[in-house]
Amino acid sequence: MTTDVRTLPLGSRVVVRWRLDAPDQATGATLTDAVGTLVSADDVAVTVETSRGTVTIALDRVTAAKEIPPKPSRRGAPHLAISVDDLQRVMVPAWGAVDRERLGDWVLRASAGFTQRGNSVVPAGDPGLPLAQAVDTVEAWYAARRLPAKFAVAGPEGFDPADDPLGALLLGRGYVVGSRTVNLTAATAAVAAADPGGPAVSTSPDPGPAWLAAYRGTRSTVPGVTEQVLTGSPRQVFGQITPGGGLSQQLGLRGADAAGTTPVALARLGFASGWAGLGAVWTDPAYRGRGLAAHLTARLADEAHRAGVALIHLQVEHDNAVALRLYHRLGFATHSSYAYLTLTSPDQPSPALTHPARRPSPRACR
Repeated sequence: MTTDVRTLPLGSRVVVRWRLDAPDQATGATLTDAVGTLVSADDVAVTVETSRGTVTIALDRVTAAKEIPPKPSRRGAPHLAISVDDLQRVMVPAWGAVDRERLGDWVLRASAGFTQRGNSVVPAGDPGLPLAQAVDTVEAWYAARRLPAKFAVAGPEGFDPADDPLGALLLGRGYVVGSRTVNLTAATAAVAAADPGGPAVSTSPDPGPAWLAAYRGTRSTVPGVTEQVLTGSPRQVFGQITPGGGLSQQLGLRGADAAGTTPVALARLGFASGWAGLGAVWTDPAYRGRGLAAHLTARLADEAHRAGVALIHLQVEHDNAVALRLYHRLGFATHSSYAYLTLTSPDQPSPALTHPARRPSPRACR
């Protein structure tokens, strides 16, 4: 838990622990919790909308607070009990964006073309406008940023976007379906327990020059923008494995190779909405097949678990069989899916990306 509730995002679901005026007569407890939506928080008081009504708490009575996941919408394991729309909302802040704007419940994101997640709409909920008018507004918003309008339309695993009212509207406007993606979820404790073991993993709240240099070699990037996106969550952790971290002994490396500081495996966790979101998972081709991605994923899950975050999500393209097998072995289960529907236009300029020196490997989507 944090001791400063003012650092939590308004509108998030929270638990706030605070001191009572006097001990409870029945139990003798001196502390109680308010669970609900954080309405306001300033230097004087905190307001939480709970199931029993609005609670206003003097700030000097608050002893701890933290963001928690949305309410379950169905029975089952907590990581599977969340609704499709709620999971989409949970995932939004787990990956950064340079420019964010709301249209009712929808979230519009733009990041100069760096990653589809950073340049698409999450249309979960009500946009506050008739659907066609909302799409017009989105298209104008992206056109002003010289980007194609792109929607992440979500549904159950294997759903057809044409069966979704928004998807049908977009297809009728000439949008193209691409990047069908599977949402995987798990308990952090289960993933951590499935660790196959391996070399030392180093973590940091900042990516650092070596992490960034290795990452730039895995995909197209936009200088300056990439760094903003990677560090754009409420909190993030960057993990890496280097030959000097014990891997050299396993592989029998000697000399300069054994002391290498260039990461050969990368991953990132973004923390938001009481969940951890895994992304940017990559292993150098020369080191693949040694379980590094599984080990790194499990170690990051353990870090999330020890920080009190019980749930983890990630996204994998539906045809990435290698990654799906890896994550299922670690305890992830399929929750839902989404597809990007993109407006194509011959007049649409392409963002200026810096291209990598080599092709990206199969991994979690970013």
